[in-house]
Amino acid sequence: MKQIKIINPKSWVVILGFTLSSIFAQPFRDIRPESVGLSSKRLERLTHQLDNYVSDEKLPGGVALVLRKGKSAYFYSFGYRDKELMDPMEKDDIFRIASQTKAIISVGIMILQEKGLLLIQDPVGKYIPEYNNTTVAESDGNGSYNVVKAKRKITIRDLLTHTAGVGWGFGPAQDRWEKTEIMGWYFAHRDESIQATVKRVAKLPMDTHPGEKFVYGLSVDILGAVIEVVSDQPLDQFLQQEIFEPLQMKDTHFFLPLAKKNRLAKVYSSTKTGIKLAPDPGKRVGASMIGQGHYVNGPRMSFSGGAGLLSTAEDYAIFLQMMLNEGQFGKKRILSRKSVELMTTNHIADIPFGSDGVRFGLGFATVEQLGGRGILGSIGEFSWGGAYHSTYWVDPNEDMVVVYFTQLIPALNIDDHDKIRALIYQSIIN
Repeated sequence: MKQIKIINPKSWVVILGFTLSSIFAQPFRDIRPESVGLSSKRLERLTHQLDNYVSDEKLPGGVALVLRKGKSAYFYSFGYRDKELMDPMEKDDIFRIASQTKAIISVGIMILQEKGLLLIQDPVGKYIPEYNNTTVAESDGNGSYNVVKAKRKITIRDLLTHTAGVGWGFGPAQDRWEKTEIMGWYFAHRDESIQATVKRVAKLPMDTHPGEKFVYGLSVDILGAVIEVVSDQPLDQFLQQEIFEPLQMKDTHFFLPLAKKNRLAKVYSSTKTGIKLAPDPGKRVGASMIGQGHYVNGPRMSFSGGAGLLSTAEDYAIFLQMMLNEGQFGKKRILSRKSVELMTTNHIADIPFGSDGVRFGLGFATVEQLGGRGILGSIGEFSWGGAYHSTYWVDPNEDMVVVYFTQLIPALNIDDHDKIRALIYQSIIN
């Protein structure tokens, strides 16, 4: 795509200007950050900090994209896609976005509700009968557990809010989950369909009863299977038809087309002495996949709605801008304004979750009190992140979208998520 670059020789700040809300109707046009209320000079602080993370061996590289008022005010690639080859990171490089997949799947569920094909209050068992009779592992207080019938059926809304009690296999009944080889969030190596996997999950004891606790786990993978059943389409085809094609998210995939493999950023891991290249393909360590994964060379069978997608900063920013625009991007409406409103409000009441002042909606964490969290942002902001150390947030009050992609797992002794937030907000001048 055509880029208008303004380069500061000291900091190599690169500013790309285009109007996201009219991307389909008119060509890209040059803007300055000042035209949307951000300071070019102050944004140099962000560029300097990102470059320092690379020179200090904290990060291999990444891409940061800041949209304000529907326009690109800051778009910067830094460091390396492949550090060993000294291959520079490019703005259109592709990243494993892991749990950032969840927001897209959550939108998919809301699309089906808007089509009249389901209600989020429906029991999951209406669409996947194996979930009509789930069980829970309750601790017996002596280091073991008892398996009891769940107090009620799991609903689609429970899955959207991570209150279904479905973990990653590390709860009280871990021994049973281990025997079935369903542990952690990584599915790309599996040679069975997502429906087959989640039907096996239904037979395992859950961590808690539905609606009682926030349990982060395989809830959204189950939602992906629900989408397949209700839409009568494979999950990748449904997302392509309903979200990716309308939004022209041309580089978002579960498994990478071979023609794009050279754009996939390498995964690195933090060590005491810097960063090192993660193994290929790698292996599960605890709940996480430490390695490059099976996104190019693998079975290409399991469409993980919880953590499976690959994307670019620009593709994901378009998706988020659609959410900020209350369900519409350009002339394409993906959701109604009321569905977006429902997704970005608190659904978990007083169930303990994260920081004080932060709650959870349908696929997004939401901010209700700034002082509780204690970092810069706004009430009404919604966000999430991914296991490979990517993150994003949408700030409706400031009309702002931020996408920050890098590939680092585990990510140790690094403060980049909070620091880029501080450096972005300090650049606001009106």
